[in-house]
Parts: sequence; C-alpha cells; structure tokens
Amino acid sequence: MRIVLIVATSTGGVGRHVHDLAEGLIEKGHEVTVTGPPDVLAAFGYAALGARVEPLVVSDRPHPRHDVAAIRTLRRLLAGTDVVHAHGLRAGALAVLALGLGGPPLVVTLHNGPPDGPVAGAIHQALELVVSRGADLVLGVSADLVARMRRLRARATGLAVIPAAARPTVTKDRYAVRREFAAAPRVPLVVTIARLAPQKGLDVLLDALAQLRATGLEVVSVIAGEGPLAEPLAKRIRSEGLPVRLLGHRRDVPDLLAAADVVVSSSRWEGQPVALQEALHLGAAIVATDAGGTGAVVGDAAILVPVGDARSLASALADVLRHGSVRDDLRSKAMARAGELPTRADAIAAALAAYDTVLRDHAGGGPAD
Repeated sequence: MRIVLIVATSTGGVGRHVHDLAEGLIEKGHEVTVTGPPDVLAAFGYAALGARVEPLVVSDRPHPRHDVAAIRTLRRLLAGTDVVHAHGLRAGALAVLALGLGGPPLVVTLHNGPPDGPVAGAIHQALELVVSRGADLVLGVSADLVARMRRLRARATGLAVIPAAARPTVTKDRYAVRREFAAAPRVPLVVTIARLAPQKGLDVLLDALAQLRATGLEVVSVIAGEGPLAEPLAKRIRSEGLPVRLLGHRRDVPDLLAAADVVVSSSRWEGQPVALQEALHLGAAIVATDAGGTGAVVGDAAILVPVGDARSLASALADVLRHGSVRDDLRSKAMARAGELPTRADAIAAALAAYDTVLRDHAGGGPAD
C-alpha cells in the first residue's frame, strides 16, 4: 500500500506518533511518504526509518501564499497514492483542498482541541468544517473531538488509537529529588508536568494550592515546563508567597514523577496526556481535571475533578495527601492501569483497519461506518 502521512507544525506528541506510525507501516512492507515542514522532518528522523520525505511549508495559521504552495505540492505528492493520512486540523484541511473531488481516500486525525480567543476560535471552526465535509474518516484523540465532528456531520468518525508512552527510566531516588527542593521529610511533594500555557489551567492549580495553605496543609509544589505564562505565574507566586517552584525544562521528569506524593494535572483540555501515562507507569497517585481525553487515559486510577474548579481540586489533593490509604489505593490502580494502555502494535493495527475501511468504501462509493 502507498501511504502518505502529512504532519504540520509539531514539537512533541504528534510528530512522535507519526514517527511510530511510519515505522510500523514500513515494517509491514508498506511504502510510506511523510510530508511536513523541513524542521519537523529533520527533528523526528522520518528518513532514517526508510520513509520518503518531502518538505511542505505549513504555517500554524492559514497563510494564503504558503497554503497555495502547499496545496500544489500535495497535489503532486498525492497522485497515485492509495491512502492519505493527515495529522492535525491544518494538515487535514490542506489535504482536503488538495484532493478536491477526486483522488485517494483521506483519513484525518485530530490531536488538539479548539484554541482560546475569538479569532483563533473562528479559524479553527472554519477548518473543522472543511475537514468534516472533505475527509472520508475523521479520528479524534479524545471523545469530545469525535463528538464535535459528529455534530458537523462528518462522513465517518472514530477514536484514534495512540500508543501510550513507554515506562520511563528513573535515575534518582525520591529522597535525592526532595533534597533539591528542600522538602522536609513529612512535607508532601506535589508535581505537575505542563507547558506554561492557558490550556494547562495553572491559574486554577495556584488557586487550589492557596486554598490548601489556608487550611494549614503544608506542601512543596513544583511545575516542570516552559511556556508563555512563565513570567505571569512567577509574579503571582512571588506576590502571594505560594509554595511553588517553576522548574522550567527538565530532563529528569521521570525522577520528579517517581518522587511525587501526588501528581496533579489542572488542564482545561487534554488529548491523551503523556505525562499522566508516564505517571501511571511509575505508580503515582494522580489528581486531574476531567478534561478531554484525560479520563479515558487514567480510568479509575486517578481522582478526577471538574475543569476550572479550584475548590474541588484542593479538596481532592487534601484527600490524597492526608490519607495514606487513598494514596496507596491510587498507586496500586495506576500500575494496573498502565498495563491496559494501548501499545504501538495496537496503533498500527488500528491505522491499517481504518485504511482498509476507507479504501473499501471509496471503491464502493459509500460512506464508512
């Protein structure tokens, strides 16, 4: 089978998923072309897998001149292809416009939810409409993304199977980690791994930590990650004297997760959060907002609270930190849940099943189920 994988801008999960998918498809004897921005192609090493790579200029927002050039490039690349699989809304919309009313069947996997802001939101909605009308099958990494496509009357929809993060390697014992943050022996360590951006709801996390302090529960909280909100968050932490340290980029995320008394995610939206998958593998006690695909990832191995509800988040954290039995139960469930997460083989099998479906329906002229 001749398969073209399209990837737009990516610095993390999407690029890694396309890497795994390309590798697995090539291993099974399929001819794979990966097209995307040159820096993405280089960063994820698709050529080293044996894939044909083709540069494609894709900006993070619509750009008339760049998009016309991208569509022309795609029309050339997609000629004679059996299946096209675009990853991300921008890549999917460009593929729809390139294919027009003919060409091979198109599968689009959506990896992210709608952005904040009226302008970005309007652009996102317009691109969703293009994809819903033009793709043969739209997959979403979370149920809410699938529901959005169904409401837009996409031809066919389904949940994407994304392989879970592998069990990470821990290199330091928890006591060494705690010493770095001057955490006293009986003071709990709260760990968050997140980009410092609005999507991650870190303002709500700070609200919850302030409420914990008001109840007399002493904690040390660390947040590993970079992003545009670094300075505003640091300013608030300083002004309120919150027990929080912003760590910036860290190469020892597994050590942080393994040392945590509780791992917390306050996100407003998530697809299939990698940090929580790693936390499950390490048997961490997890408290998280029930955002996007988070619940589907953690199952019953976390306490889930409503998005944006600082009071509920603080209450859940206090429950875990004050009661060893709750913490131990979550840790036991985390290890069990880690063994249930989808593997790379599951993802490759699901992709091939999707391709077979759209090829069959394309040949028959009918929509996929």
